[in-house]
Amino acid sequence: MDTNVFIAALRSKSGASYRLLLLVGLGRFEVVMSVPLVLGYEAVANRMMAEIPIDGGGLEDLLSYLCGVADPVKIHFLWRPLLGDAKDDMVLELAVAGHCDCIVTHNGKDFEGGIRFGIEVISARNFLRSIGELS
Repeated sequence: MDTNVFIAALRSKSGASYRLLLLVGLGRFEVVMSVPLVLGYEAVANRMMAEIPIDGGGLEDLLSYLCGVADPVKIHFLWRPLLGDAKDDMVLELAVAGHCDCIVTHNGKDFEGGIRFGIEVISARNFLRSIGELS
């Protein structure tokens, strides 16, 4: 799950990103995490705290939950730079190292260079459709 999906889930309870976040850890799909991704989630959320209806303690609890239910992945090989943004490279590296089928993001164009790894780039809404959570 790209950082933009995580932040969108925190900003609004009415969208596909929030619904996806609610399903994490319920066995409908697997999630992988790395230390850099968690730190990225935390940094962006802290910068946007005024726009997010969650306090610092709630954010820490959520991040702890995500770390507890996700499969931890250490990244030993870096392809950087491959994409236009180093933060997107980090998400792609995690997806490859974690043997993921897809990356859920709102910025699919940012991951076009990663198609060579056979990882589908998909929106939160389309991912929910693909697992039968939206019609």
